[in-house]
Amino acid sequence: MRKALWVFLNLMAFHYFLVFRTNAMVQEKAEATIPVTTLSPPEGNTTFLGGTTWCVARPGASPTDLQIALDWACGLGKADCRAIQAGGPCFDPDTLLSHASYAFNNYYQQNGNSDIACYFGGTAALTQNNPSHGRCVFATSSESIKASAASSWEHKAKSIWWKIDVILLLLYLGQR
Repeated sequence: MRKALWVFLNLMAFHYFLVFRTNAMVQEKAEATIPVTTLSPPEGNTTFLGGTTWCVARPGASPTDLQIALDWACGLGKADCRAIQAGGPCFDPDTLLSHASYAFNNYYQQNGNSDIACYFGGTAALTQNNPSHGRCVFATSSESIKASAASSWEHKAKSIWWKIDVILLLLYLGQR
């Protein structure tokens, strides 16, 4: 009984160490971003021409190149592509051009609105025309994207750990 309690308490301590370490790593990652020198002011999505910019897919781009760029943006690029999944507010129109535009803009906003963050192998271009439509809102502020990404990560981490807590508690109670 005493050994089981000791094991349970050590597992719980290890669990909380992992949770706090994960949160610290997320915060470190956000603080460790290297600023890219651009001609745009760093505090928002504005250009010297005096307008807000969005990054969208080029209509004449090859579908193969667009798909590769979209896959990269939603994968290694870490753009938040949940809105273009089935049932999401930006799923319709269900076209490669529309989905790529949303993902490209999300990546562009997360990465400081720099020209290089809207290249995607030549498949993307900057626009001053807001591509938002209906319920689908294209972001204009990298801060709002970072905040939603961080809260999404924290929610996922918490939802996993409470399940582990329940399993550990059941294992502990089962040994009694």
